[in-house]
Amino acid sequence: MKILVLGGVAAGTKAAAKMKREDRSADVKIITKGRDISYAGCGLPYYIGGTIHDRADLIVNTPGRYSALTGVDVVTEAEAIAVDFSSKAVVYAKDGHEEREGYDKLIIATGAESIVPPVDGTSLPGVFKVRTPDDAEAIRKAARRSDVHRAVIVGAGFIGLEIAENLMKDGLGVTVIDMAPQIMPNAFDSEMAGWVRRKMEGAGISVLTSARLESIAGEGKAESVRTDKGEIPADIVILALGVRPCTAFLKDSGIEMEKGAIVVGPDMRTSIEGVYAAGDCALVANRITGKRMHSAMGSTANITARILAEGIAGKDACYPGALGTGVVKILDDLNAGRTGLTEEAALREGFDAVSVVAVTDDKAHYYEGSSFFIMKLIAERSTHRILGFQVLGSGNVDKMTDIAVMAIAKGMELEELNAMDFAYAPPFSTAISPFVQICCILENKLLGEFETMTPSEYLKTKAEGYRVVDVLPKKTIPGAVWVDLGKVDGPIPGLGKEEKLLLVCARGKRGYFLQNRLKHYGYANTKVLEGGLTFSPDLIAGEGL
Repeated sequence: MKILVLGGVAAGTKAAAKMKREDRSADVKIITKGRDISYAGCGLPYYIGGTIHDRADLIVNTPGRYSALTGVDVVTEAEAIAVDFSSKAVVYAKDGHEEREGYDKLIIATGAESIVPPVDGTSLPGVFKVRTPDDAEAIRKAARRSDVHRAVIVGAGFIGLEIAENLMKDGLGVTVIDMAPQIMPNAFDSEMAGWVRRKMEGAGISVLTSARLESIAGEGKAESVRTDKGEIPADIVILALGVRPCTAFLKDSGIEMEKGAIVVGPDMRTSIEGVYAAGDCALVANRITGKRMHSAMGSTANITARILAEGIAGKDACYPGALGTGVVKILDDLNAGRTGLTEEAALREGFDAVSVVAVTDDKAHYYEGSSFFIMKLIAERSTHRILGFQVLGSGNVDKMTDIAVMAIAKGMELEELNAMDFAYAPPFSTAISPFVQICCILENKLLGEFETMTPSEYLKTKAEGYRVVDVLPKKTIPGAVWVDLGKVDGPIPGLGKEEKLLLVCARGKRGYFLQNRLKHYGYANTKVLEGGLTFSPDLIAGEGL
């Protein structure tokens, strides 16, 4: 059996190698456009910043080493330009000539390319994309030039934010712009993204949202970025606007596509018999909604490519869908993770979703280096099924995210996490896992035992009509009524039992304790501000009063 693979980065090399392990007699060949194969695209920002020192470290395998290891034939710098599905042949260009290659099975793993907006100036020297090791090397060299001091990054997704951090470490003044109203659009809910933005700005990175790129200007090189909100000086400009599938060669071929991405089934088969697709050029299913989605992640590419190869080999292998899981390092002391649906997406999909924001210790509070997690958990109101999760913190946000992945993938309800025997020791976690803690908090909210105002509601209403009650250990919030929690053993003089009271502490825990006592003494209209001052520090300045 002759298997031809188009594309030699994540999905292509994984599918080809797995295919040879499944059937050593198979004739497997990769045809790939680039000269590098199997490179670590997710590592490019860290090569730019110098955390990864040597370009060679980005290359998982050279063509020769890969061929020797797997038995797969590799043809580099060869671009597929057409496919004749009826005769089972691919036409590709190499060294200025067109060649034709037949196949029994075809795997399309051509990946994606960086989006370049249709505005003036994108071809100026000093304007870069971020897709290949060559791109990263060019940015790294440019950023270290003595006349380069200011960088503008167009796009506030994960890659854009990772590059921002790395260029800032290089001593450049960095501005990030995005046309969306928030950073990390569609990945995090707006209030979580807003908290990250404040941290970035506090670290010295300028952030401009709801800003449409109009052009890049300069005489002979990039000198500024023009947006509908004004002009930003720039010595280098990084285009990090996302990617589009490399599928132009399939236009009018008859294969089913949607917005340029190849439509596949759970076994990664396309609409053409004997043709499969995986990686950034293909769509996958959303594991929660079942709808088609684009998951341009190296993890998705590798997983689906392995499943694809097993299917060709005759095994019963299917991909159940992606959750949009991702983690990102934003600053030295700030990481972010997410999986599943955002609250905004859950509501848009028709779920009766409810959420909670909670701040917990990330490990035993007395252990050196302990910090906190800010977490947001989303569940379905009627069933308590977990739908989505977001986490921010300086520690291992990936661990919390991965627990959420398992819970969502298995359709688990909040209560099923309560007695899970998660690993605990002071250097690693808290006695009750932070993830279990937020499950319990959301349970209490759903049961009416914890009545709250979410940070999103607070930002929209500014606590209008509420009297703010300061529940911190010492008086902190200007203009608020301070209550000494440890001395509350009855009604509080000066607070009416029907009065609307917003209980605010550092994280929400002391507010919950006070609410519990006040309910016992007949107070009917209390709300606890989720996340407390940790999440909504503007209350200290009196802006929320």
